[in-house]
Amino acid sequence: MKYVKLGNTGVDVSKICLGMMSFGKPGKEHGLFPWAKDFDEARPIFQTAIEAGINYFDTANIYQMGTSEEVTGKLIREFALDRDDIVVATKVRMEMRPGKPNGSGLSRKEILSEIDKSLKRLGLDYVDLYTIHRTDPLTPVEETMEALHDVVKSGKVRYIGASSMFAWQFERMQNIAENHGWTKFVAMQNQYNLLYREEEREMIPLCEDRKIAITPWSPLAGGRLSHPWGTVTGRVKIDEVSKWVWDSTNDLDKVVVDNLEKMAQVRGISMGQMALAWLLSKPFVTAPIVGTTAVKHVEEAVSALDIVLSAEEIEALEAPYVTHPVLGMM
Repeated sequence: MKYVKLGNTGVDVSKICLGMMSFGKPGKEHGLFPWAKDFDEARPIFQTAIEAGINYFDTANIYQMGTSEEVTGKLIREFALDRDDIVVATKVRMEMRPGKPNGSGLSRKEILSEIDKSLKRLGLDYVDLYTIHRTDPLTPVEETMEALHDVVKSGKVRYIGASSMFAWQFERMQNIAENHGWTKFVAMQNQYNLLYREEEREMIPLCEDRKIAITPWSPLAGGRLSHPWGTVTGRVKIDEVSKWVWDSTNDLDKVVVDNLEKMAQVRGISMGQMALAWLLSKPFVTAPIVGTTAVKHVEEAVSALDIVLSAEEIEALEAPYVTHPVLGMM
């Protein structure tokens, strides 16, 4: 395994982050990911990851309504991982109590409440990285940043991060924190893959300039970069979230996937390996968050670290891409 610093911090994280969104109680009644794997199914996947040297795990309170955090904590205890060796990230913002007042958002009340609930589900004393799961237009930025600063100073959180938003929003939040002497974000978790590269316009240059870690979510675009176009997997049949995120650009994306398939065949590697190798070739990418539902997915992700693409291959992979609608909040 290869390790890298998490942005401008002294923390070492594996170049592959294991996305724990895939784990938790399956079924639509438990959340947006009915294809999630319970503890018994997650165990061999997690074991493969830690045996490969992965030490960075990313979850969220909203994933399967908290059960992803529960499974994550149980797996950490099951394998008796040294807390000082691993980096655990979770998130806050999405609706955890549907229809209830103060059931979501980034208010001081919500942040201070949800961090305690997350720690209880994880069975941990602290999380290494606490990420805001998008912005909250209904809460003053000052309130959010001060509350995040306070959870850091309380010892419940080591660092804070942010997820998909417009670059101007991210810079504004950072400036407010700096002007007040509050904790600033050290990581940006945004969508970046062969099917969505609009972050190259503003967010990525901003993060490079500020030495902010970039940890892309859905590096394989919900599996669309793992299979020939039109492949219908068990997950595809029931995954409404992926359809919502990517179906609107199908006409733009098919040519990219078809091109990836041909190039992977020439290389003699899987499409997923090649798509991840492309992402890992970018010096500004800290660690892609790879969601997995099978042991082989972890093995392929780790093997991509050793695949070196030529400049010509990178150019060819990128050639079919055309401008997409900017999804700052997606």
